[in-house]
Amino acid sequence: MFGKWRGFARDLWALTRPYWFSEERWVARGLLAVIVALNLGLVYLLVILNQWNNLFYNALQEKNFDAFAHQLLRFAWIAAAYIAIAVYSLYLRQMLEIRWRRWLTEHFIGRWLASQTYYRLQLQGSTTDNPDQRIAQDISLFVQQTLAISLDLLSNTVTLFSFLTILWGLSGALTIPLGSHSLEIPGYMFWVALVYSAIGTWITHKVARPLVRINNQMQRFEADFRYALVRLRENAEGVALYGGEADEAKGLAGRFGAIIGNWREYMRFTKRYTWFSNGFGQVAEIFPILVAAPRFFAGAIQLGGLMQTASAFGRVQGAMSWFVNNYDTMASWKATVDRLTGFEASMARIAGEPGGIRRHPSPQPAITVDGVDVQLPDERPLIAAANLSIEPGQSVLITGPSGSGKSTLFRVLGGLWPFGRGAVAVPAGTRSLFLPQRPYLPLGRLRDTVTYPGLTVPASDDEIREVLGACQLGQLAGRLEESANWAQRLSPGEQQRLAIARALLQKPDWLFLDEAASALDETSETALYRLLKQRLPRTTIVSIAHRGSLAGFHDRRVEIRQSEDGIGHLAEAPAPASGPARITA
Repeated sequence: MFGKWRGFARDLWALTRPYWFSEERWVARGLLAVIVALNLGLVYLLVILNQWNNLFYNALQEKNFDAFAHQLLRFAWIAAAYIAIAVYSLYLRQMLEIRWRRWLTEHFIGRWLASQTYYRLQLQGSTTDNPDQRIAQDISLFVQQTLAISLDLLSNTVTLFSFLTILWGLSGALTIPLGSHSLEIPGYMFWVALVYSAIGTWITHKVARPLVRINNQMQRFEADFRYALVRLRENAEGVALYGGEADEAKGLAGRFGAIIGNWREYMRFTKRYTWFSNGFGQVAEIFPILVAAPRFFAGAIQLGGLMQTASAFGRVQGAMSWFVNNYDTMASWKATVDRLTGFEASMARIAGEPGGIRRHPSPQPAITVDGVDVQLPDERPLIAAANLSIEPGQSVLITGPSGSGKSTLFRVLGGLWPFGRGAVAVPAGTRSLFLPQRPYLPLGRLRDTVTYPGLTVPASDDEIREVLGACQLGQLAGRLEESANWAQRLSPGEQQRLAIARALLQKPDWLFLDEAASALDETSETALYRLLKQRLPRTTIVSIAHRGSLAGFHDRRVEIRQSEDGIGHLAEAPAPASGPARITA
């Protein structure tokens, strides 16, 4: 048990430390210092209010109207100060919360996007589920809960020690007769509060311990269900054409069923926890008066002393019972920390893994694939001993049967595929653009979608419109400022035309196309390739395609040939135009 919480403390510090030692550390520490000071001010006012209880109830008992009116006026000032401090304490805490969340979100997004970690996590089937939910929701929960719990714990600790002295002085000594002797317990109400709180904390832990696991599962199941809904929305057309509504409904019902099952378990343990915590709290309301009543009836204290003692007991007992009252929150907090540290550990593992296939800049003008063995994620060989050199200005067509590894070779050239051994050298200082079969269209303005991921030299509106017209997308020329989900607005063929328009605007040194016009008819595909050759005469084009009509646009043809064991090998194949052999097997 102790080892688990020690590990939790280590993980918590690993998540917390970076922000408080970042470039924002002085602003963050200053805000925190002011918030802590305000919280200590609230505790001080509670001490004053406790003393006020004595004077106020004594005035009532003595029927002293002047003292009664004076104490009412004092209460008004105390209450006004308490409200003002509470308001600004909350306001500044929210300011610190959003600043910390912004910094931590940028930190996680930066690590997630660095070195294609987001892609490799998905590619390797990482156990880190729903990274989007961890960034969008878990970070917010972590910051909110960490500030709330730590400040609340600090306030309760200060409250405990502040009221400890008061309770010790008010409670007097308890004498227990033991035959001819007696046992005197000084400050007996403090010891009663300690025992009462310790018992409550132990029972709460036993009753509510499963809530940590249940809260973790709750967040994961909710994220899985939300992700399934998003996928259905993004693939609405495909589902509708297949008539797959019944299957989708079944799948969504299964995911939602996991939420319901987990929620019922949460209800069951929460009910047990609520039974105990509410009962514990209700008994605590009357318990200190019952314990202090003998001294009141014996005349050792007045009504004010009784109420002050009960108030002090309540504060001490409440501070000692902080764990009882916050166990549910602590369970949720631990689940959030576990999910974020697990996510960070997965990203660190991905970043720290030695690259199987290395992609590095080279002073040579050619792209060179040097002895690359391409494997599948389960380490099964896909392509063996691949050697390939592509000179600038030389167009290359890569062909092969389905499943031979053409698209995987495409990823190897792009530096995305880590599984295997060998090296890929690319000319330093050159720009490459990869067009997959299904282009990525970001949300937002059409202008930003066409120029994604940003042009080295900005293009004017007239240039963008002209390129769209050349790619037979003239109907979009007047919609550059329109924002939409273009992946749903445009047909697959229009999306591929838009990707070609990107290439014409980007003017890369190297252009890689993986079935980048396969959604178009053969005539349109040929027209787009002719357009690329005309407008990008200095761009080296490397294509993956099945249609023979594209062979004439390439100087060389490289074929992936599979042996009987299914392993592919690169081989030079006859090309329509002569070109030097660049393949060695």
